[in-house]
Amino acid sequence: MIALGDIGANPANPASEALVKDVDISTFMQDVVQASQQVPVLVDFWAPWCGPCKTLGPQLEKLARESKGKFKLVKVNIDDPRNQPLAQQLRIQSIPAVFAFAKGQPVDGFVGALPESQLKAFVQQVVSAAGGDDPLGDALEAGKAALAEQDWETAAQAFSAALGEDAQHAVALGGLARAMVGLGEFEEADHILSQVPAAPVEAPEVAAARSALQLARQAGAAAGQLAPLEAAVAANPANHQARYDYAIALVGVERQEEAMDQLLQIVKSDRKWNDEAARKQLLQMFEAMGPMDPLVVDARRKLASILFA
Repeated sequence: MIALGDIGANPANPASEALVKDVDISTFMQDVVQASQQVPVLVDFWAPWCGPCKTLGPQLEKLARESKGKFKLVKVNIDDPRNQPLAQQLRIQSIPAVFAFAKGQPVDGFVGALPESQLKAFVQQVVSAAGGDDPLGDALEAGKAALAEQDWETAAQAFSAALGEDAQHAVALGGLARAMVGLGEFEEADHILSQVPAAPVEAPEVAAARSALQLARQAGAAAGQLAPLEAAVAANPANHQARYDYAIALVGVERQEEAMDQLLQIVKSDRKWNDEAARKQLLQMFEAMGPMDPLVVDARRKLASILFA
């Protein structure tokens, strides 16, 4: 445990209520140690010459402001000569370095820049451990953010934490199943989906997981035929079945944008082909990938322009 008794304090300078602020050693006791008695405080040690700091800092500031007071962020410039004794006391050897304080003590931390989904998971863990008021909601938010970035492991951890709060939560079960699909754990995803409580309307996260699982299994079976299917389409562009199968194979090798383009070509050429199989497959991809995915937004626009031309 780090001794903090000799870190300078300045009681005459009242603590600010700002969620993000710059501090130095003179106010560290007040703005970090004392403030963390109320809410967790993250301390970002940085320097103007540090490239990763320029990425991490704005991400932390964004999360702090979005938290609406669940934690505070203070920033300490270690290039400031006043702060070098503080950096030495906390044994900071490289930056960016982030320390989380709660109840007056450092409780967690990391070194280096992290993806935003992992930052959200880190913050959620710190806030929950400090007695945050909505651990379930925070875990779900962190899981959804990780899914959006296809950070499957972080998503699985976050949704597992949510299920620790509510083992029957449909959104958490759907999110965890989707993460398992992303990790290639299809049987585990099946098992998780079997635990979803029956409901009049299925949660979007559960429907997305089911679509992703079905699509992944189809794509896995077709991926080995990618080259022959590509050749078949090149030899006969009017062969819709070959093009359809080629699109499925493209999904199996993580080339979703090309897969959707192939399906859109079928819809444009013959939208009724095989009981509208290409359009239905596109809709399944949209559901599996999520409505806010940039590829989905673009493909949905193209599909609408074809259907309503």
